[in-house]
Order: sequence, then C-alpha cells, then structure tokens
Amino acid sequence: MEWYRQHSGVVRVLAGLVPLVVSAGLNLLVAVVPNSAAALVLVLVVVGSAATGNRLAGALAAVSSALGFDFFLTQPFFQLRIHNAQDIELAGLLLMVGLAVSELASWGIRQSARANEQGGFVQGALQSANLAAGSIDDAEALERVAKLIGKVLGIEAVSFEYGEHDAAASVIQRDGSMKCQGKALDVALTGLPRSPCGYAAIPVARHGAQVGYFRIGTPARDVRPTREQLEVAVLLAGQWALRVEPPQPKTRHGGPGRPTASPARVLP
Repeated sequence: MEWYRQHSGVVRVLAGLVPLVVSAGLNLLVAVVPNSAAALVLVLVVVGSAATGNRLAGALAAVSSALGFDFFLTQPFFQLRIHNAQDIELAGLLLMVGLAVSELASWGIRQSARANEQGGFVQGALQSANLAAGSIDDAEALERVAKLIGKVLGIEAVSFEYGEHDAAASVIQRDGSMKCQGKALDVALTGLPRSPCGYAAIPVARHGAQVGYFRIGTPARDVRPTREQLEVAVLLAGQWALRVEPPQPKTRHGGPGRPTASPARVLP
C-alpha cells in the first residue's frame, strides 16, 4: 500500500501547510509573478493533495491556498484583508476551483479503485472455476480457493471444512446477506461477526445436502466487507458444489450394524 494511504494524518497536515509555504515563497516573487499565475500554482498544489485520494486533504489544501493567497499575495500583505476587488474575486475563484478539483480528483480515484476491485473479482471467479474444473490436487485447490475468498473479504483466516457448520455459526447467503441463528446481520455496519457467532460459514451443498463449508475465522481486526464482496465469496465457494460428494452412510465393522456417516470426500 502506498505511503500516503498508510499515513493519512500526515498527508492532511502537509496539505494544510504546503500551500502556505508555497504562498510565502511566491511572495518573494510578487514583483515578477502576477497573482493570476500564482493562483494557478496554488491550484496545482491542491491537485497534488487531492491526488492522494484523501478528500479531506484536498479540501484542506483548497482552504489553505485561499488563505495563503490572501495573506501573502494580496495587498495589504500579511493581513487577512483584500482591498482590490479583482483580488477578492480571484481568491474566491481559487477556493471554489480548489474544492471542485479536490472533489473530482477524489471521485476519479474512487472510481478507478472500484474498477480495479471489480476486475479482481472477475479474475478470482475465473481462477476458482479453473481450479474446480482442473486436475490439480483437491486439497491444494481448495486451499487456493480459500485464499481467494480471504482476499475478496479482506481476511486471512479462511479454510475449507467437510461436514456441516456449527449451529451458532453465521451463514453467508447467496444474495450476500448474513444470518446468525436466523437473525440477519448488517456486516457493512458491524463488521464480520465475533462472539457469540465465532465464525462465518459459506456452505457448499450438492443435491440439497451440505457436504462442506468454507470457514471464515474470527478476524483479529474490524473487517466490514460489502454485500457485493460477500456475493463474490459465495460465487467462488459455490463452484465446488459439482466436485464435492455428500457423505455416504456405511456400516461399522464389528459393531451392531448401525449405519454411520463417513467424512465427505472430493470427487476425483
């Protein structure tokens, strides 16, 4: 992850300070640099702040640029007053353009990130389908799919288990919703469940019988996947329904002849 995404607080502080420093530097060239050119330089500073994808940083840079323009570049200098009507108009335009550019840049970055996420979902679904249909070792393939599901949901503790999940587990439904003991959970609001619903499960069923499930362990941090992410996770898991065989009853040798269920196995 980029440095500026990991240190959003520092980015915001710099976004507030850098326009003031740039304005102070332009004050030394006020005799040769017209205010219109100085305003364009400050807009570039706002664009740089907004390019980090931090909306607040872009807004701080826009406000700081307008204040720096007023304080350092308009008469009377070093006062938050403007006597020239044209400079007042230019300062107002600088603020509005800065805020608009900041919002547009943030929106564009969010759209780009969303497009990349969608592409990752599609790539993951295709990879899962290839694993389910291929001749790769079943245990290794299921482990890879579990990692794909974990990547989609933003959690590492994902594994495949044979049999049925615990009654207390939270179950991710086909439509991306989640229920725990019949009660709907708002994952986007509360995050993936913890106690008393210790883990979440994505059932894998064949012919109406559950043969296994992908177990999503209790996250160590707050993880809030979207409904779309949950739907993709269910899609990745569901592709194994055609390859996993439900448990078959068998008679235990040497016992009273009572049938007992054998562990589910994966079809060759």
